[in-house]
Amino acid sequence: MAVGVQIYFRGATLEQYDQVAEVLGLLPGSPMPWQGLFHWVTKTHDGIRVVDVWQSRDAFEKFLDEKVVPIYRDIGVTDPPEIEFFDVHNYFAGSRRGV
Repeated sequence: MAVGVQIYFRGATLEQYDQVAEVLGLLPGSPMPWQGLFHWVTKTHDGIRVVDVWQSRDAFEKFLDEKVVPIYRDIGVTDPPEIEFFDVHNYFAGSRRGV
């Protein structure tokens, strides 16, 4: 079952987010990492919020722990992110021609 994830990085900036995305090779509008289905990010009053949909919670947690968190630590974001999970009933991503 797909899972929605809201990740809050207190103290992080969009510039740091962009650094992480660059290290991971993720460009704006590019496909998600394997088993990722949808992603967006926004600035908050004291950090950044990321909202994703993944094929499973395990896939998300593996990607976060093995890829994302180590890079954030390297660029100076040391507080662990606050994470909330949601069961996903349905999601849409991308577009089809003519619809």
